[in-house]
Amino acid sequence: MSQPAIWLGVSLKMYFSYQQTLTWCRDVAELARRHPAIQQGEVGLFVLPAYPAIPAVAEIFADTPVRFGGQDVCQAENGAWTGEVSASMLQELGCSLAEIGHAERRRHFHEDKTQIAAKVAMSLRHGLTPVLCIGEEQEGEPAQAIALCQQQLAEALDNAGQQGLQGSVFFAYEPQWAIGAPQPAPDSYIRAVCAGLRDLQTPDGIDLQVIYGGSAGPGLIQRLAGDVDGLFLGRFAHDPKALAQIIDEASALLKEIR
Repeated sequence: MSQPAIWLGVSLKMYFSYQQTLTWCRDVAELARRHPAIQQGEVGLFVLPAYPAIPAVAEIFADTPVRFGGQDVCQAENGAWTGEVSASMLQELGCSLAEIGHAERRRHFHEDKTQIAAKVAMSLRHGLTPVLCIGEEQEGEPAQAIALCQQQLAEALDNAGQQGLQGSVFFAYEPQWAIGAPQPAPDSYIRAVCAGLRDLQTPDGIDLQVIYGGSAGPGLIQRLAGDVDGLFLGRFAHDPKALAQIIDEASALLKEIR
């Protein structure tokens, strides 16, 4: 089966309790079972729950095409890293993705480019697709955002390139000034930046897909009209009905542009 034309990812962050997480995932699993676009592989869906829920989430999504992963990953293979979770353990639990470098991790936990590059390489080494979050702090001109993102991407993929690692990377473009805002960045701004990001060069063997995050919600995927490879959704998708609407919108867009 070919790769989905549009990807929709959802991070649950730390909004839900354990039971709320499982209830939400069951609703999404049922949605995935009955939605033609998901079943036919036209629209891809991935979910990033809190660590303790991953084993139960794996069971819930076992008979669906939905992928799942961790909201972070340790840059080390193993050892004395209290409180961390290794890429090998995520892989062992059935995960196929690891979120890396979110603005909240950079701000609250002071993650830097060296840590992020190590996490990307570690994830690829264990067959995990990095969901690499990159974005500028202040709103400016699209060209400035593209240049900054290009620099951050090159830094993040440096270790992977030097080690000759291969795999897919989701470039989650999230302008930091739009995260948690009532509305996403202006449509014209997103389209201009993402169009530039899709042309960025990556090391040999690294396949890049650009998805937009930062207050992404219903209506946005159609307004972007094919200039992105998908959306990275936060709180707007915490209502399964809103997620179903966005999947419908993605499916409708694919019919329009084909």
